[in-house]
Amino acid sequence: METAQLTQTQVWPAWRRIIFRFFFIYLLLNISPWTWLGSIPGISYIDDLYGKVMDWAVYFGNDHFFHVRKVLVPLNGSGDTSYGWAQVWLFLSLAVFGCIIWSLFDGKRKAYHQLNYWLCLFTRYYISMIAFIYGIEKLFALQMYFPNLSQLATPLGDFLPMRFSWLFIGYSTPYQVFSGVMETIVGLLLLYRRTATLGILMGTAVFLNVMMLNLCYDIPVKIFSMQIVLMCLFLLVNEFDRIVCFFVLNRPAAACNIYDFHFKKRWMSIARVILKIAFIMIAVGWQFKSMIEYYKSSHTDTAIKPVPTGIYDVAVFAINKDTLPLSVNDSLRWRDVIFDNFGSGSIRTSDTAFRQRYHRAYFSYSGDTLKHTISFKKSQGDSLDIFLLHYDMIDSSTVFLWGVHKNDSLHVQLKRSARHFQLAEKQFHWLSEYNR
Repeated sequence: METAQLTQTQVWPAWRRIIFRFFFIYLLLNISPWTWLGSIPGISYIDDLYGKVMDWAVYFGNDHFFHVRKVLVPLNGSGDTSYGWAQVWLFLSLAVFGCIIWSLFDGKRKAYHQLNYWLCLFTRYYISMIAFIYGIEKLFALQMYFPNLSQLATPLGDFLPMRFSWLFIGYSTPYQVFSGVMETIVGLLLLYRRTATLGILMGTAVFLNVMMLNLCYDIPVKIFSMQIVLMCLFLLVNEFDRIVCFFVLNRPAAACNIYDFHFKKRWMSIARVILKIAFIMIAVGWQFKSMIEYYKSSHTDTAIKPVPTGIYDVAVFAINKDTLPLSVNDSLRWRDVIFDNFGSGSIRTSDTAFRQRYHRAYFSYSGDTLKHTISFKKSQGDSLDIFLLHYDMIDSSTVFLWGVHKNDSLHVQLKRSARHFQLAEKQFHWLSEYNR
């Protein structure tokens, strides 16, 4: 207790006070704890208002100062869009100017112990929440999936680095679950003051690895992963002296006190317990519930399969009754068709009527077994079909498709392929007599 009281009255050097002011503003803008209230009825307008103000500030800053790109692309599946980078520059600029103004008007203050407590508290819980979100998703092996038939049939060199890394992790369910266990442990350790130091040490190692994966495999979550690592380092720096004593100098380390705060009134202590329970219920309980429902839906294939799942070679491909021979130079002719699970598939063709990815044309399909038709769409959410084809199963390995595509009559004969993928076997050998 004496050590804690001594630390709370300790005078900070000027450089530490300046750095704290900068990080207080910068981390608070990134964490944005006021947006956590967005799901509460009656006060969700705060989140909406903040979003509008933030959009205006990002676009204004980019147009007049940052010039990341003339037209910003909003955040989407990628977190590293031009809007994301313009927002980073905005936060850095606000933190710098805010630090200067704060230093001019509050330069005589000797330390910021209470503000530092609240900043470390929000940062710790924010990292814990992120660890639970990603960790629990990996516990159910839902962040990265095992390669489907279309991906297995794609040459390795056609994949982009991000997809390659996704398939690498998704291939091994035990490895993905292990990663989720480590992230979930980090989240649990960060919930309690006595284990927070161990949690932030583990969190730094876990999220540093994630950041390096994002940087080295061009995964578009670079900004976010770097911010999480920065938050971890901020908490570690707050315990720099005791960590160095324990791990480097082999000296007795003082107890951690940056999370110690004694509330003067009883209702405040009760409120802290209630808020912690609410956080655990939302960050852990709700995430588990969501992942269980998602797991059930992602492992239950309710799509009607007019054609059995598999790879089919295109034996005959005729447009307007003219049969097109298989030619290396003809990139539009269908070479093989894959009907995968969950109403998805792909074709080896360069036809832009489909969704082109990794030199394959992807589609979503649904069948009508009464009319013997298959509707092809670019994506499941599309309302319009690319085309509608009739089908006929001649035998267990032969399928005829016919209909109209791009105002041309189309006749296709498919033959089920016996192609085999060793990667799909999930091989594992304790004893390996040679290098595979």
